[in-house]
Amino acid sequence: MITTVIVCILAGLGAGLGTGFAGMSAAAVISPMLITFLGMEPYQAIGIALASDVLASAVSAYEYGKNKNLDIRNGLVMMGTVMLFTFISSFLAKFVPSNTMGGFSTVMTMLLGIKFIVKPVMTTKEKMMSVDKKTRIIQSILCGTVIGLICGFVGAGGGMMMLLILTSVLGYELKTAVGTSVFIMAFTAFTGAASHFYLGGMPDPVVLILCVLSTLVFARLAAVFANKASAKTLNRALGIVLTVLGVSIIVVKLF
Repeated sequence: MITTVIVCILAGLGAGLGTGFAGMSAAAVISPMLITFLGMEPYQAIGIALASDVLASAVSAYEYGKNKNLDIRNGLVMMGTVMLFTFISSFLAKFVPSNTMGGFSTVMTMLLGIKFIVKPVMTTKEKMMSVDKKTRIIQSILCGTVIGLICGFVGAGGGMMMLLILTSVLGYELKTAVGTSVFIMAFTAFTGAASHFYLGGMPDPVVLILCVLSTLVFARLAAVFANKASAKTLNRALGIVLTVLGVSIIVVKLF
């Protein structure tokens, strides 16, 4: 029992920081921790991780929205597309061998962290809002399809893909990108978790509650810090958190 509590809290620490700072899916951290140290079946571990995303992403989105770093209007189009394809791909994931789930997201997390350190996102809100509306809608639909497939299929990587696309493809300012990402992730995570639990059954309630609560607490703390930090500081903090998480998950998987 003590081992379960420690593993869940540490998993929530990493997942919460990733969510609050970068809108990262908790599955990137929680899934390998539960699978490696608690011997949990991967499909259910991903379901718990997605469930942990729901409240953590919601409270982070609230914090970013309160600081006017959330673009709800343009995020709704992407959210609808992401939710649809998250549900479809979650169903398909049930028939995929467990060891294929979440593999690439670990490396992606680490590389994205390095990217924010080496090449920080310094786009302004004014430049972000100058993008043609029709072009952005088309981009949002296409990008939402890709993100939804990733989020539901491998359970991890959706948040990272979203952050990368919002900053690099759609030209979002960093804080607004993170705020919009966690706003979308709150809904997509709920869709993914519900479909995983429906298809795979309810997981261990103790592990579920511990992961959800610990992720929520640390996500809240990270979001508060991120909204008060300068763009330069946030880029560095984001980069360090993602790089450390990526390396840590690789070490966990190897040893």
